[in-house]
Amino acid sequence: MQTAAPTRFVSIGAVHSDTVAHAAERIRRETSTPARLSASPGGVATNIARAVNALGVPAHLIGAVGKDAAAAALHEQLTREGLSLTFVPRTGHVTGQYLALHDPDGSLAAACVDDRVLSEAPPDIFDHAISELRQAADRTLCWFVDTNLPEATLARVITAIGGGVIYANAVSDAKAPRLRPFLADLACVSLNRSEAAALLEMPVHAPPEELAAALRLAGLKQFILTGGSSDLLACSDGHTERMSPPPSDVVNVTGAGDALSAGFLAALLQGLGFFRSVRFGLAAASLTLESTGAFADGLSRDKLEKFAQTDKI
Repeated sequence: MQTAAPTRFVSIGAVHSDTVAHAAERIRRETSTPARLSASPGGVATNIARAVNALGVPAHLIGAVGKDAAAAALHEQLTREGLSLTFVPRTGHVTGQYLALHDPDGSLAAACVDDRVLSEAPPDIFDHAISELRQAADRTLCWFVDTNLPEATLARVITAIGGGVIYANAVSDAKAPRLRPFLADLACVSLNRSEAAALLEMPVHAPPEELAAALRLAGLKQFILTGGSSDLLACSDGHTERMSPPPSDVVNVTGAGDALSAGFLAALLQGLGFFRSVRFGLAAASLTLESTGAFADGLSRDKLEKFAQTDKI
């Protein structure tokens, strides 16, 4: 992978403690289901910071946490992985928690999240952290935000960044519309078709080409519009390419979209062009689908380069 000028990646958003259940049989309601449970760091901003850092771009994570053991454990693990951190502790709140239940085929049967530590935070919670990073920066900063940030917080964050290059992930159908006022401020957005429909207030079954056209009309110059196992559409400055995800032996789907964003961003920041970087994102997503959590086992720049040299992407 070509290496560009030194860049530091700053990810702002959700910091969670994830529990993922892999059921031995289809998840049942109103009773227990045999399963394997695993715990790991989570949250979109966290997942992407971990992956970008593992792929060779120094990453800094900014997020809100509780004053609890979960925050201490997350801080210890993420620091050990090489991330730099700004955790803003909030008294009286617990660190974000996410629980995902997966059927044996890897599909997501249900998920629950407690993100009140962030969703109920004051809008200016990250102003000081962003200001300090900007003042101390010894290299180019590239910013990422997720829509776990409430709209008022997104507005403050974008203002505090002050015209820097900002990438975003829409996160969910419910949260994607939070990006609507800020589309002109964003360098690129990664989102799936249902998130795009929610953002644009279009029918959920609108054809992807119509969604892509509407995203361009809404002011987005670059975006990645995914479709699960279907083709994605990548658009940059009016040029659109259709790409097929590589085949994967799916273990679970948690984190695959985040991995796509991270693989794309790491490649882009290391000098690859937009569309080639999207293909590296597809490789990262495929590797994550075949892992047990939101962070692919052994994810590395070398592994993605080897994957990209095959005929899968």
